[in-house]
Amino acid sequence: MTNIFFEIHSGLPREGPGDEASMARALDIIRELPARPDILDVGCGPGDQTLALARLTGGIVTAVDNHAPFLEDLRLRAARACPAERVRTVNASMFELPFDDASFDLIWSEGAIYQMGFDNGLRSWRRFLRPRGWMAVTEVSWLIEDRPAELSDFWREAYPAMRSVEDNLDAVRAACYETAGHFVLPESSWWASYYTPILAKLPGLREKYRDDAEALAVLDREVLEIDLFKKYSAYYGYVFFVMRRTD
Repeated sequence: MTNIFFEIHSGLPREGPGDEASMARALDIIRELPARPDILDVGCGPGDQTLALARLTGGIVTAVDNHAPFLEDLRLRAARACPAERVRTVNASMFELPFDDASFDLIWSEGAIYQMGFDNGLRSWRRFLRPRGWMAVTEVSWLIEDRPAELSDFWREAYPAMRSVEDNLDAVRAACYETAGHFVLPESSWWASYYTPILAKLPGLREKYRDDAEALAVLDREVLEIDLFKKYSAYYGYVFFVMRRTD
């Protein structure tokens, strides 16, 4: 099961919805960063956003992921894109980050905090921020309360902790941050670097695993997720939450 998941997701620019224009919008909300900030990118995946962070901020980005092939891909891309000292990679779990307290001016995480749980991630990572440091994360969130049954049923199984934007804003306050801004990522950010490349890989994977019922079930579920987004993208989306640590 794990192998087919990483085959589906290997070689993608991103491991979830996102785009550089949305990153720039989130960074525009952030004020008073140092000229060369120390940034932590948690759950970086292959690191498309990591390289953009280094370029857009002029900072030093420490990229963390527990899947070593993603980090190897990122190191190769970083060597071509920017000076070596601008991007550092760390193979570690987001549950046990190997950093001293107050090490970073900004913590960034796109499409990954759900693995910790939104509330737990905000609280656990807070100590790695310097006083009045910033955090910017994306979290899939409900946008409409009254939802079709097939959509609710899918996400109840895929991510039962999924909540409304308002509930997530309440969680930000409860974790001792102040929200500086939030916005929904455009539908295009789901397609260009994420769903479209996945769809291109599926026929080859279906042929490779044509005699493996378990692998085919994983591929079917991937298609179902994409089909549901086509039908119901107005009901949910990834939301950028930009916040500042309160002290």
